[in-house]
Amino acid sequence: MNVRSQEWMIAAGLTVILIIAGIAYGNARAELPKKGYLTLETAQKIAAVAAKKCRDDGYSVTVTVVDREGVTLVQLRNEMAGPHTLNSSYKKAFTAASLGRSTGDLTNMVKDKPELFGLRNMDDRIIILGGGLPVMLENELVGGIGVGGAPGGNLDEACAKFGLDNFSK
Repeated sequence: MNVRSQEWMIAAGLTVILIIAGIAYGNARAELPKKGYLTLETAQKIAAVAAKKCRDDGYSVTVTVVDREGVTLVQLRNEMAGPHTLNSSYKKAFTAASLGRSTGDLTNMVKDKPELFGLRNMDDRIIILGGGLPVMLENELVGGIGVGGAPGGNLDEACAKFGLDNFSK
């Protein structure tokens, strides 16, 4: 077999491999879930509505929305919100997404059962402080929202809940 024939066979073999890889990639992409994830656009809407609610109520807050893995999708900070609100709102959103429940509920659980206070030690991003809610779409946990900066976790949570209840889909 001459050199040209070998080059042609190698090129043909690589082409077949690339075609097979492309088909496999296309099939894998087709199998990705069509629902069950939080889009950037939805996260932006939720955060904007929650931030506006707090602002209208006179609170300077930061709102963070994370996906189900706890990765930040959106973070909106009122220009007068304290610098600590960036971290607290993120941790509230992370905690709600990670544990699948309201951080206010977790706070009350820990009050009733102090032995559960160790939950805060599971991950540096967990915070036991009101103001975080899980984001549920079509009855599936897809992320979390956290609000920090209002004078009380219950007020932070009210803004988060307003954002979840009133964004337009």
